[in-house]
Amino acid sequence: MSTTSTTPPGHAARTEDRPQMRKVAVASCVGTTIEYYDFFIYGTAAALVFPTVFFPALGSTAGTVASFATFAVAFVARPLGAVLFGHFGDRLGRKRTLVTTLLLMGAATVAIGLLPTAAAIGVLAPIALVVLRFLQGLAVGGEWAGANLLTAEYAPVGKRGLYAVFPQLGPAFAFALSSATFLLSDAVLGTDGAFLSYGWRIPFIASALMVVVGLYIRISIDETPAFRAEAERSARAGAPAGAKRPLPFVEVVRQQPLEILLSAGLMSVLFGFFYMGTAYLTAYGTAPDGAALDRQFVLTTGIVAALALGAATVAGGVWSDRVGRRTVIVTSGCLALVWSLVLFPLLDTGTSLAFAVGVVVTLAIFGLAFGPVGAYLPELFETRFRYTGAGAGYNLGGVLGGAVPPLLAPGLTASYGSIAVGVMLALLAVVSIACTAALGGRTRMTAAG
Repeated sequence: MSTTSTTPPGHAARTEDRPQMRKVAVASCVGTTIEYYDFFIYGTAAALVFPTVFFPALGSTAGTVASFATFAVAFVARPLGAVLFGHFGDRLGRKRTLVTTLLLMGAATVAIGLLPTAAAIGVLAPIALVVLRFLQGLAVGGEWAGANLLTAEYAPVGKRGLYAVFPQLGPAFAFALSSATFLLSDAVLGTDGAFLSYGWRIPFIASALMVVVGLYIRISIDETPAFRAEAERSARAGAPAGAKRPLPFVEVVRQQPLEILLSAGLMSVLFGFFYMGTAYLTAYGTAPDGAALDRQFVLTTGIVAALALGAATVAGGVWSDRVGRRTVIVTSGCLALVWSLVLFPLLDTGTSLAFAVGVVVTLAIFGLAFGPVGAYLPELFETRFRYTGAGAGYNLGGVLGGAVPPLLAPGLTASYGSIAVGVMLALLAVVSIACTAALGGRTRMTAAG
């Protein structure tokens, strides 16, 4: 099949190469699942284990705050990772960069599983924990944009939302795996002493096997047509890759700063809902001064909620191909605004059913917007700095919505009651809706990617 002057280079090949498209979809899904599994088991451990293992002298409340402070360190690192790996992703290619992020994440995660406790090495333990968490943040900061570019730059225009769902399913699968691994460790070991002594380490060390699988799959895929076309365009223009070109970060900040900032605002409530629903509510559900629920019930609820998240993510992505990305994202934001004010009064009833409904609905609302975001953010930026731009906007939103709410929530609850946390999430929802509306219908991604 030949291309005409109205068909951008690479478009026909992408629409016809269905085996390659399936391979890319699977590779992006498996890769993000492994990366986010490594990232999320830290959140589960921060809720269940780290206050006791690494901050025993601080007591329950202060230990939880300190534990989530180390959790938040990764969100500071994520924008740096987006810039660092975005640079290489825009210069050297999506595929090579994603292999590097997977290796970095795997090494940092296994090292956490081998880390001595505060009882063994004192203050060096939490310091090392912070450093390793920072490295996790760097890796996942470079992961999201690259994985989504793999699918978005391969997919046909009318199915971009559908195919961009595959890397977006990674967090759902990862949260289910994380909860299941901790649940299995807890059930097999049976006692808090064994679980706190060594059982919590098993999910971290076991991630090494998953990384090997992920590397094999990622190495087997090809570079995206859009990146290859951009490299060829630069060569024809007499500008070899890397020769006297502006840094991708500098170029995107100069040319599309508004898109970066508005993308960050859009993502704020998504991150807020996800990490409140996964990390903070896990701590809230098991804490003596919270819901005080059985740990195995809380972890099982996490698995159910992950399934709801996956279903909502698929529904949001597919729906966005029919009605537009912004429509779906704004709908999710409006639901988040209302649910934020309902969530904690519901949780405060203290019942198991209320907790389960709270976690499941919170993650489902997040998933509805998270599905189309995988296509929407890459569509906002030019190919030559798309990895950097999409990653920077996404991960800046992580600082505002992912790091701040879990860190502030314990103090807000202690001072003003749990409704204060709901008000904080509602404000993030307002910011997200406003930023999505301000982005309008702009897109920089052509049919060729």
